[in-house]
Amino acid sequence: MEKVRSSDGTEIAFDRLGTGAPVVLVGGASRARTVLTRLAGLLAEEFTVLNYDRRGRGDSGDTAPYAVEREIEDIGAVIGAAGGPAALFGDSSGAVLALRAAAAGLPVTRLALWEPPFVSGPQAAGMRWEYTARLAELLGAGRRGEALALLVSAAGAPDEMVETMLRVPMWPEVEALAHALAHDAAVMDDGLVPAALASSVKVPVLVLHGGETGPWTGGMARALAEALPDARSLALRGQGHGVDRAVLAPVLRGFLAGRLG
Repeated sequence: MEKVRSSDGTEIAFDRLGTGAPVVLVGGASRARTVLTRLAGLLAEEFTVLNYDRRGRGDSGDTAPYAVEREIEDIGAVIGAAGGPAALFGDSSGAVLALRAAAAGLPVTRLALWEPPFVSGPQAAGMRWEYTARLAELLGAGRRGEALALLVSAAGAPDEMVETMLRVPMWPEVEALAHALAHDAAVMDDGLVPAALASSVKVPVLVLHGGETGPWTGGMARALAEALPDARSLALRGQGHGVDRAVLAPVLRGFLAGRLG
């Protein structure tokens, strides 16, 4: 494990694996870097991979007050530790953060996004704000488990799946990171595809989604790709939101090396 200081002094922890052009992995909601460890190892066959803990998670600090801009600075610090421009891979809400980092002008060479959870429809933004308000209420009351259950339910999981998740052995570890859900809610903003923001991203982008996640993902991926100047969308057949890393890694290696898109 290594650490680098972000602009506000917060220590950001990361693992460095492999050799080659640098790639920074940006995790999703309430996830420490360990969730991406296997993917990091698979990508390290061809790249130098920096797999970091977002602030408030794992071994990284969490200086108050929180702002999305601070998380973008964190990515900038990790890119700096890589020694120069780097590609970014973002997972779920981490994909939205990676998109914002590229739009902010960080030295990003390529951008790969796995299922950024943007929504659409006339009521989508209102539902997103309702979720954010309820999340703040639960976290303010220290009801972390309920906050996580709210996230899973908002993603469309049936009640029985939520109940099953509450009983899995790793639940206490996940629940310990629930406070960081507020960070992801801020990153998502109103949850709509940010067309104006996307239009400012000039690097090649690959928007990936699973063929089995749900009907919303294909439309989301196409809408985001259309808003980006240099992008394509791609479905991985047979995959859901918890994509098999062994299926994802070859696609990412091809794109990040310029062999795909």
